[in-house]
Amino acid sequence: MAHALEPQAKTLAEAGGIEPYGVIADLDPRMRIVVTCLFAVVTVALSSIPSLLIALSVSIGLLLMSRLPIRRTLKRMAMMDSFIIFMLVLLPFSMPGDAMFTLFGFAASWQGFWKAIEIALTANAVILALMVLVGSMEPVTLGHALHKLRCPEVLVHLLMFTIRYIEVLREEYLRLRGAMKVRGFRPGTNWHTYRSFGYLVGMMLIRAIERSERILDAMKCRGFSGRLLLLQEFNLTRRDYWFATMMCAICVSLLILDFQ
Repeated sequence: MAHALEPQAKTLAEAGGIEPYGVIADLDPRMRIVVTCLFAVVTVALSSIPSLLIALSVSIGLLLMSRLPIRRTLKRMAMMDSFIIFMLVLLPFSMPGDAMFTLFGFAASWQGFWKAIEIALTANAVILALMVLVGSMEPVTLGHALHKLRCPEVLVHLLMFTIRYIEVLREEYLRLRGAMKVRGFRPGTNWHTYRSFGYLVGMMLIRAIERSERILDAMKCRGFSGRLLLLQEFNLTRRDYWFATMMCAICVSLLILDFQ
């Protein structure tokens, strides 16, 4: 007997306070994943600023079609920009070329400046499209779609269990932190703090191992045989074919524009 997972009510977008609406939410999840991968590969292959601006415009258009809250979505995307901002700032100073200006004896090159803009446009176009097309899915629906696309079952199972138990681990962490605060722990820059956080990580690992053993025993008692039955079925509609055709045409046009 195999175990079955039902779709969860909470979506990836709702986890960040964003609910899916509009045309995008009605499209087939498998097609959305494939189109997202195609658009991401094409966008990464682009090298000219005009074509990257158009790719970013396409992502913004998808955002408008999805009717997701624009401010919240862009705020989440800005979190990604905060990870690469230092690289973008330092790139003009680390890439040789024609000097744009000099700061503390270090010359900033025009080549590095345009490369930084290229990287920023590429990253934002891909991330925004990913958030709109894939990030608005229910997590379990994403797992079902990956399974239908012949992704390895082990990876699908890992995704399913991560979605199910990540919040359980978070609650366990909050309980341990609460116990530390009750005992008067205040973090600082000293060996006691480092040792206490080391104990916290070790206890989290021990609790996770013990819980995983209990979960495995419970699943075996219910007849788990190593396979998960996915109960959700997907059907491609005319709207899905039209959307896929439109995105393929856009990707081909971007490549043609970039090669000119």
